[in-house]
Amino acid sequence: MEIFMQLAKELSLKEEQVRKTVELIDEGCTIPFIARYRKEVTGSLDDTVLRALEERLTYLRNLQKRKDEVAKAITDLGLMTDEIFAALEEAQILTEVEDIYRPFKPKRKTRASVAREKGLAPLAQLLLEQDPGTDPEKEAAAYIHEEKGVLSVEEALQGAQDILAEDISDNAEYRKEIRHLTSRFGSLLCKQAKEEDSVYANYYDFSSPLKDLPGHRILAINRGEKEEFLKVSVEISKDLPLNYLFSQVVKDHRTPSAKIVIRALIDGYDRLIAPSVEREIRTELFEKASEGAIALFSENLKNLLMSAPLKGKTVLGLDPGYRTGCKLAVVDPTGKVLDTAVIYPTKPREDIPGSARIVRRLIDRYHVDVVAIGNGTASKESEIFISDTIRDYGGRVKYAMVSEAGASVYSASKLAADEFPDFDVTQRSAVSIARRLQDPLAELVKIDPKSIGVGQYQHDM
Repeated sequence: MEIFMQLAKELSLKEEQVRKTVELIDEGCTIPFIARYRKEVTGSLDDTVLRALEERLTYLRNLQKRKDEVAKAITDLGLMTDEIFAALEEAQILTEVEDIYRPFKPKRKTRASVAREKGLAPLAQLLLEQDPGTDPEKEAAAYIHEEKGVLSVEEALQGAQDILAEDISDNAEYRKEIRHLTSRFGSLLCKQAKEEDSVYANYYDFSSPLKDLPGHRILAINRGEKEEFLKVSVEISKDLPLNYLFSQVVKDHRTPSAKIVIRALIDGYDRLIAPSVEREIRTELFEKASEGAIALFSENLKNLLMSAPLKGKTVLGLDPGYRTGCKLAVVDPTGKVLDTAVIYPTKPREDIPGSARIVRRLIDRYHVDVVAIGNGTASKESEIFISDTIRDYGGRVKYAMVSEAGASVYSASKLAADEFPDFDVTQRSAVSIARRLQDPLAELVKIDPKSIGVGQYQHDM
């Protein structure tokens, strides 16, 4: 099959490898199962390659399905030609298929459709031919028809121009080239949408070539636009797309008809092509940025979850804070909570002597080996306090900074409430911080991955 050949070429695999792997996927085998138990069938393809193959297979099958649907729709209309069929076969992405189908797709009422209903399509075709001997106004006069709503030569010519503009916009080759030009030479512009400071201030007057935009900026800009802090647009020197259209559509600019054709192509670009291409390009940028963000999130999450556990150690978890104090929880090597407390070594109380006595009492009573300090609010002051407090132990007791991302989410969850019904949310956070140091995997799996804080914009996916 052609899909097997294409996958083999794109992924640098043997066609037989692809065929056998696809058979396994079609049988319902999961990627982890194939990677682990069917190495002899796939030629030892790893999970990364298998996942890429599955994703690309799905896309190509959807592409072929859409090609078949479009071909049937055009055939049912009685408008299929060898050229259209060949163009569909050559289309490599869904956007190209939709461009081919665009002229045949049922449309809502447009200026061009209204003009066609008034019988102005032949006039538009005549003007497009740009015959030097054609007098547009004289020809348009023949289309004045009060019952159809064409009351003047100007209205007839405007209707014909609207038809030409839509026909130019619906041309798949024109759209493909303009999309390419815009992607290559266009820029993304951001402006401030409202007089208000925000985290998006860096983008209040921002411009960057589309081809140079990193994924994290695309996602940040999209979020800023969604939150109505930014106005975003794709800009390109209009000379590039208009010169291209001129070269394709205008036969002789000196003819009387050419003036109308030129106005039509400018209108078609400004009103129809440019907004559509902008949407398509921004969608493509977002999809690529999302793929990159998800890949980064996946890698970071894997590294975090697979961090080595701290075995056989009793840990004192400390959730830093100011006004409400720092919450403590002592956890034994099995993760069992032995004791909890609250201290106030930070502002506004700054009861350092009293706080130190409580910490030393817990260390001595439960033979604490390590103090795990959450890295959130007041973490710096808490680190200094703990460092000073454990100095007398001569290095027997150590401390470590622990990411507390998602701790608040976990502490207020039903799972945490079921596990510690008698603890308030702050005490649960201290327990979670201690356990994260002991066994990151066992503790972090309790939290929604989006809240763990190892990605960029996973909440937008």
